[in-house]
Amino acid sequence: MTDTLHLGKASSLPASPDAAVLDFPVNPRPGLDYLVRFAVPEFTSLCPVTGAPDFAHLVIDYVPGERIVESKSLKLWLGSFRNHAGFHEDVTVGIGARLVAEMSPKWLRIGGYWYPRGGIPIDVFWQSGPVPDGLWLPDQGVSGYRGRG
Repeated sequence: MTDTLHLGKASSLPASPDAAVLDFPVNPRPGLDYLVRFAVPEFTSLCPVTGAPDFAHLVIDYVPGERIVESKSLKLWLGSFRNHAGFHEDVTVGIGARLVAEMSPKWLRIGGYWYPRGGIPIDVFWQSGPVPDGLWLPDQGVSGYRGRG
């Protein structure tokens, strides 16, 4: 197994998303296209204007290249957003873009299903490119916000 900074070791929540270090072990199934999904139903960050907490359900889907992202390091990084101020669009796309830049997956998409701010739910979607041919790509399974309706 590739050395990791976090797996099997005591790790603290990073002070900020920029300070977080992600671990990327070698893909155990190179040469095969398969989908990895991380569902993060209790994601939080802060409104950059008011400092009030914002809540989202994130779904991250990716097809590994040579590396995978180690889940403990991902959890710590995502947890560090609790004290990070950013607009929904910047946070969602920034998470996807950093994973693509550091992991180099064959493909990645992220759905940010944000709970209402000012009475308006905001959903943000980003993907790194076209879906690989032949990939089974299930729906992300998060309904649009319906409130009481």
